[in-house]
Amino acid sequence: MNTPHIIGWGHTQFGKLDNLDLEQLLRDAALPAIASAGLEPADIDGIFIGHFNGGFVRQDFSAALAAVAIPEFRHTPAVRMENACATGSAAIWAALDALASGRVKRALVVGMEKMNTLPNVQIGETLLRCSYVKEEGDTPGGFAGVFGQIAAGYFERFGDQSDALAAISAKNHANGVHNPYAHMRRDLGFDFCRQPSEKNPFVAGPLKRSDCSLVSDGAAALVLSSEPVSGAAVPAVRWRSRTQVNEFLPLSRRDPTRFEGAALAWSRGLHAANASLADLHFVETHDCFTIAELLEYEAMGLAPHGQGARVILDGVTRKDGKLPVNPSGGLKSRGHPIGATGVSQHVMAAMQLSGQAGAMQIEGARLGAVFNMGGAAVANYLSVLEAA
Repeated sequence: MNTPHIIGWGHTQFGKLDNLDLEQLLRDAALPAIASAGLEPADIDGIFIGHFNGGFVRQDFSAALAAVAIPEFRHTPAVRMENACATGSAAIWAALDALASGRVKRALVVGMEKMNTLPNVQIGETLLRCSYVKEEGDTPGGFAGVFGQIAAGYFERFGDQSDALAAISAKNHANGVHNPYAHMRRDLGFDFCRQPSEKNPFVAGPLKRSDCSLVSDGAAALVLSSEPVSGAAVPAVRWRSRTQVNEFLPLSRRDPTRFEGAALAWSRGLHAANASLADLHFVETHDCFTIAELLEYEAMGLAPHGQGARVILDGVTRKDGKLPVNPSGGLKSRGHPIGATGVSQHVMAAMQLSGQAGAMQIEGARLGAVFNMGGAAVANYLSVLEAA
């Protein structure tokens, strides 16, 4: 079987994009992706749209918007995927499965979301549907409240981790300064992230505003192929392995301070890639909240349970550290348009591995990983990618 390759990509600015509708976002991500692959829309055999929606916009059936945005797609098969905050990765996996079946040779994946269409309270209520609503649907503070409870439980068990969370936030904002697509390109500094203030109040439990990813609009796109193509404008990137592991949705049925499904995804994915953490040159991980990145350090195997703080405080995951994590700025700086995030993470990784990441570039990056999760580490996706 041929190894699947990323042969092109596109990415819109992330931010509050009031003047752009879904069709424009789709077009602005997809057309550069197709062009960078050296292809035309007619060369695409299948379209896979990642779009959470959940009521952010009135328009559903968003796979059909591909042809509205790009008329050449009028008769091209298109399908929409949704898997909470891992919606983008779900769309990628569907495209990869189509490639593996032989039904599709070249696939377009687009992740997109418009979130800034509702008042903040309703945005929180919409996202909270990604929790187990029967038990967690009335959590104050929305999804920030869910992770606030996770953080509070971790703090109670292992001590105050505020220094570590502030260091994670400061790291990702410093990295995001160099990302031209980032929603917030501002180095906030450790002191701002550490101290509560009028501009950085507590949001939920021990989490402050600087611990929470941004509510963003935007889109990202990939062109996938069963083999490299001639004429592409960017070097190809290929999968070494891909893994999905699910976990119980209700937090009451597991230890909320331990991302066990994520840990299993990491162990299986690295084993399938015949690689170890020491072989990776960078990781793009799902820092929807700083406590999530901290727990993901432990899930990756960088530290035992309860000792994730030492990873960031020792500088391991800084851009100049042993294993840079989120050199793009992560969701914290880049933004988190739900359906776009998983695709965006893969675009960031492809840019690194092809030497196209500009000021974000990790020198000599040849092997990297992407971790994207839906809900509170419920749907866990891991890609290990390498330069072709």
